[in-house]
Amino acid sequence: MKIRITIALLFLSIGLFAQKSGPFIKGTAESVGMSDATLEQVDNHILKYMEDNKLPGGSFLIAKQGKIIYQKSFGYRDSKKKKSYGEGDIWRLASMTKAVTSVAIMQLHEQGILDLDDPVHKFIPAFKNQVVLDTFNPADSTFTTVPVQKDVTIRNLLTHTSGIVYGSFNPGKLMAVYEKFDMNVGFSHETWTTEEWINRLAKVPLAHQPGAKFSYGLSMDVLGRIIEVASGIPLDKYFQRHIFEPLGMEDTYFYLPKDKFDRLVGVYTNAGGNWRTTEELGMTAGTAYPKQGPRNVFAGGAGLSSTTIDYATFIQALVSGGGNILGNKALSEMSRDQMPDVITNYKPDRYQASGSSFGLGFTVYLDSPTKRSPKSPGTYEWSGYFNTKFFIDPQEQMIFVGMTQIAGFNDNAFWEDMYKLIYEAIEN
Repeated sequence: MKIRITIALLFLSIGLFAQKSGPFIKGTAESVGMSDATLEQVDNHILKYMEDNKLPGGSFLIAKQGKIIYQKSFGYRDSKKKKSYGEGDIWRLASMTKAVTSVAIMQLHEQGILDLDDPVHKFIPAFKNQVVLDTFNPADSTFTTVPVQKDVTIRNLLTHTSGIVYGSFNPGKLMAVYEKFDMNVGFSHETWTTEEWINRLAKVPLAHQPGAKFSYGLSMDVLGRIIEVASGIPLDKYFQRHIFEPLGMEDTYFYLPKDKFDRLVGVYTNAGGNWRTTEELGMTAGTAYPKQGPRNVFAGGAGLSSTTIDYATFIQALVSGGGNILGNKALSEMSRDQMPDVITNYKPDRYQASGSSFGLGFTVYLDSPTKRSPKSPGTYEWSGYFNTKFFIDPQEQMIFVGMTQIAGFNDNAFWEDMYKLIYEAIEN
């Protein structure tokens, strides 16, 4: 216990975040039927990982029934330990951007501007007459293709069943093909526009026939371009006008304004057993993008940065029925199992066995006796490359946001054990 207290004194910074609380009010765990004592074990869980040198720290928020019942930050913004994590920190969301893009698409769907089963080429003509990778010669990276059997649709993009993948996540033939087309863009690009990027992507052979299977990749970035075409404005402006401003999200951007540069936290990596930021190591090529604007590429799948409270404000709107950004019908469609509608050879037993499937932009937990998570059936969630997490539990009216900034964090047990503690705290 003495060791744990000492660690707390050295490494724990608890932010009450009183100045900006978005749509929330402060509350105790008991006020929403949860145990404060059990939630305190979340502190111990995080601190143990830090003590064991498995985690440099982070920021974590739990809200239930519109009340923030847990909001704490642990650790420091760099290895020199001069500045603690706390209120106002801006974190790279990476793939948690996808949830924002999905909501924007559903807004346009609600307005009748697009249909979920529209072909992508209706909005982006470059996607006409696509082809699928057939044979590949590893000796010289030459390949052959076959025509698509059906067009990629918006629903295929939302469910990652389009055949558009991340080349950098698929070593071998797919990576080689994507490199041939210069498609490992990621978060930003120095000279391209979103239009140029996505038109180039349309020429890359699909990894498989549309609807053949789930293949995680650049589908959401294509959706970002569709939003631009359908709305007539750049993606950053669309998000600002139709999501961020209505919700009061003041600190969420593709490219940060200069007066907020100092609020962007560093990305840690474990170098030789010691946590160092990419800035400290002089390795910022893949992490400096939020400070490199203004640029004209907006990565709808990965490009946003935000604060813990801003992102919590966004997902609170979803857990409470869409708030003032999305209707109940569209939200219900987003959060249901979409796989039977998009997978050609859908096998329900496989999804029931894992207890989860995929909606429109999110993992969705099924009402299955084999569900491996304590989260309620109907909970939907996603994560980000730099080790950020969120979930939305409509049944419990509960949300969670976890922000860390780590390149190469593979310890999913950290999050799963935290979720168990959160759900164990629910008393009634």
